[in-house]
Amino acid sequence: MIEIGRLLGSGKEAEVFEYGALALKLYRPAASKASSFREAANLSILERLALPAPKVHAVGEFDGRWGVLMDRAPNSCFADQFVSTAGRAPLEEMAQLHRSIHEKPGDGLPSLMARLFARIRRAEHLDSSSRNRLLAQLESLPDGDRVCHGDLHPWNIHGSGQGFMIVDWLDACCGNPLADVCRTYVLLHHAMPDRAMDYVETYASLTGSEVSGILAWLPLIAAARLTEGVVNENDELLRLAGASP
Repeated sequence: MIEIGRLLGSGKEAEVFEYGALALKLYRPAASKASSFREAANLSILERLALPAPKVHAVGEFDGRWGVLMDRAPNSCFADQFVSTAGRAPLEEMAQLHRSIHEKPGDGLPSLMARLFARIRRAEHLDSSSRNRLLAQLESLPDGDRVCHGDLHPWNIHGSGQGFMIVDWLDACCGNPLADVCRTYVLLHHAMPDRAMDYVETYASLTGSEVSGILAWLPLIAAARLTEGVVNENDELLRLAGASP
């Protein structure tokens, strides 16, 4: 039997380990079984679409934790290039990759709209007036039927050029690509604020989208993120959502 190898990466919800030639993503105990099957189902759908995502090999319990056995991503992380390279080149490369995801039909994936409605309804830090305003605003925005990654940022992209692999598809969904780009904006706004708007403008230029159409989703995406337990971002997220901290 193959032994679990060295730690390759660690996040809020899971850790990734070497497992022979493959990678083993082990979720933390709180939601490990449900999350494992959810991500495996998402990856199975993406495999049919020939997107640069890892192929699932198994779902199971490993040393008392549930996880997904999948293809191992290249060692190099796109974030290194994104952080160290000035100018538009890394922005354009990431936006091209993002667009290639959005070109695919999202049939079979969870609804992004339904997820946003559910998360805004249960976001504890919103007052009732802000919550009602945000839900009405969400109701007015156009739904979509494209694949959305749900958590795309430079640290979830590995490799380079034709060898890219995008990881962490737990939150993949079917929806409006502009909402997915706005999600990336919110993530970059916290981690790399000087690049966040540049990325939105690059994606908009590349796809013929309107920057205003992407930012129309900002209050909703920020409010929904309040349910993710990122306490150090709460005040910033409330401001982006148009609610008082």
